[in-house]
Amino acid sequence: MVPKRILIIDDEAGLCRMMEAILADSGYAAKGYTRSFEAVEEYRHGDWDLVISDIKMPGMDGIEVLSRIKAKSPDIPVIMITAHATVDMSIQALRKGAYDMLTKPFEPEELLYRVKNALKHNQLLTENRELRDELAGKFRFDNIIGDSPQLKELLHKVEKIAIRDTSVLITGESGTGKELIAQAVHYNSPRKGKRFVAINCGALPESILEGELFGTKKGAFTGATENRQGLLEAADGGTLFLDEVGNLPMNVQKTLLRFLQEKEFLRLGDTKPIKVDVRIISATNSDLLAEVKAGTFREDLYYRLNVVNLHLPPLRERRKDIPLLAAHFIKLQNEKFGTEIRGLSPEAFQAACDFGWPGNIRQLRNVIEACMAIESDEWISLPVLAQFIDIGAPPVADANEGDGYSAALGRFETNYLIGLLRKNGGNIESAAREAGMNMATIYRKIKKYDIKKEDYS
Repeated sequence: MVPKRILIIDDEAGLCRMMEAILADSGYAAKGYTRSFEAVEEYRHGDWDLVISDIKMPGMDGIEVLSRIKAKSPDIPVIMITAHATVDMSIQALRKGAYDMLTKPFEPEELLYRVKNALKHNQLLTENRELRDELAGKFRFDNIIGDSPQLKELLHKVEKIAIRDTSVLITGESGTGKELIAQAVHYNSPRKGKRFVAINCGALPESILEGELFGTKKGAFTGATENRQGLLEAADGGTLFLDEVGNLPMNVQKTLLRFLQEKEFLRLGDTKPIKVDVRIISATNSDLLAEVKAGTFREDLYYRLNVVNLHLPPLRERRKDIPLLAAHFIKLQNEKFGTEIRGLSPEAFQAACDFGWPGNIRQLRNVIEACMAIESDEWISLPVLAQFIDIGAPPVADANEGDGYSAALGRFETNYLIGLLRKNGGNIESAAREAGMNMATIYRKIKKYDIKKEDYS
């Protein structure tokens, strides 16, 4: 392991040599300077992991040394040493970026303890910065798979609205990748250094959802034994993603609307408002305007959420992307399990491109994973693919020109749900699991489209 490099600056030559020896005995690479001007002149960014500097020195004092080193390396930890520590001097040094203060005289153990803490702190900062960079890279636009004109147009729009701090509503069928687009908006925005927090509004009962979003005050109800932070508070400075926002109960819609208007909210059982700075991105696979007309979704909230709309086309409308997505999922599975599947056979490739993929990208990914789990050849064959999709089914037709999108979507969802329920023997839980949806959404859509038991039994 490469030893940590420590720069020591102190006009007392004896103290300089003593610190060099103590640090060297503990495995550090330490170098001392008795002239501050020379140390700062020779300092190069990246050459050192920690700086230890006296405050009171002739010529250039320690505060000036601190300022100049921080100008070259803002993240490097600096420990300041003084024989006459005062509150004002300590505050001045800390404001200029000093990590710690060490008062003379000090024992070797104290020096080593402070050095170890400073280096550990800096390592954590470096790891967090690398993680943020990794996340930013993970959700760059060039990592969203596809080359169709529809996807390119969508990403061009994402690029423009990411830097504008407005509410975004992402619409599209289940499985089209709405959360991935929400992450792309966040990680390409000025908020990318803060948290991206997601919640599925259809996955939690009404009694729990409000507390999850806004938090609870101690004593608000039986069992509330302490103040609890909600997701809105946890996302302060960042982005809150509300998936399946159409499932929000009316009382939660009212509270969310107040937040969007006032930028403040109340925890359950509290009377003191909390202010946070959060961007709201929401998503839905339902027709919110229809729900507004039906009285199940607030019109004023709809327009607050839908400042900018991003619509994700279903996979059947961007068939050009099917080969790219399939190849991507095969590559991921090969890397995960050490397999060497080369791709789809010509017949399987054609069948995959012709299939309607009612479950969209999520279904394609699951089918590829299932095929690779049982395929013994180096190519996914048509017989293997046929175990997971109906290769004899004609492609799902796009909406006819002049036909309303909502009507076409309604017909598709009705037929898809009936087929799904029939396949799973009417078992809602199994149908929801196969579709990648939650049971609440299945029940809501059954009611919405008036699907009766005899339709699928």
